[in-house]
Amino acid sequence: MHAQNLYSRAFGNPNNQAVVFLHGGPGYNCANFEGTTAQALADKGFFVIVYDRRGEGRSSSEGAEFTFKQTFNDLNELYSRYGIQKAMLIGHSFGDIVALLYTKQFPERVHSIVLTGAPLSLQESFAQIIERCKKIYQAKNDSTNLNYLSMLEKMDKSTLQYSSFCFAHAMQNGFYSPQKPTEEALKLYQQWREDTTLSQYGSQMTPQAPQGFWQNEHYTTLDLTETVQSLKQMDVSIYGVYGQDDALYSEAQIEKLKSLIGASHVFYWEQCSHNVFIDQQKKFIDAIGIWGQ
Repeated sequence: MHAQNLYSRAFGNPNNQAVVFLHGGPGYNCANFEGTTAQALADKGFFVIVYDRRGEGRSSSEGAEFTFKQTFNDLNELYSRYGIQKAMLIGHSFGDIVALLYTKQFPERVHSIVLTGAPLSLQESFAQIIERCKKIYQAKNDSTNLNYLSMLEKMDKSTLQYSSFCFAHAMQNGFYSPQKPTEEALKLYQQWREDTTLSQYGSQMTPQAPQGFWQNEHYTTLDLTETVQSLKQMDVSIYGVYGQDDALYSEAQIEKLKSLIGASHVFYWEQCSHNVFIDQQKKFIDAIGIWGQ
């Protein structure tokens, strides 16, 4: 399967600095960034490419292996398709894992990396989710869910079931949404919902992708701390953007990232959760404008 079989879309002038968005998941798609942020970023003077990974979203599952090697090959073909020599990579969640590992293998092809809600260690995030949910359930005297958490803590933490249950509790408790969204964000979400050609994909997940990446790459147990350290030694520019309402991450995790890439390279915004590029879009685009120079 070649890049032509991947769903992709470009925004802006091809002569401008290239930006490639790597969506979350595995099993998700680029539709929310595509429908809310890609054009606005192109208007800032970038050539923005969005795409769905093979076997995810709107891309064909033909020959999908769900491996990083295949993902990198597809990304290189996408570079060729759009005539890109070097690009800024904006990762989102699982897409940050792809961005870091791709850059480790192909540093000459990367201008810089923007980590957006990046899980350097998913296991740390799972522990954070359980801890926060436990406090919520205790405050509500919710013995049923406290019992579920007790069973969850006794599970094999390397299994896909463990991660799936953790994410389910995070979603159940609104961890992916800002507690007090800005007026700008509310308008963007409303516009996104009204654009049914794209928003129909907003809640769609491809189940084969998480299963495949778990079997082949054990992605839920990866710790990318050493990868970040090695990229910094290679003088790769790395930035991080997180929302303070994104309960997948603790302040300790944010401080750890600051120690790795520099405090001035990490933003931790209020009224913002997992979809940083929507929740604080103006700040996000302004930051990309600086980092992309």
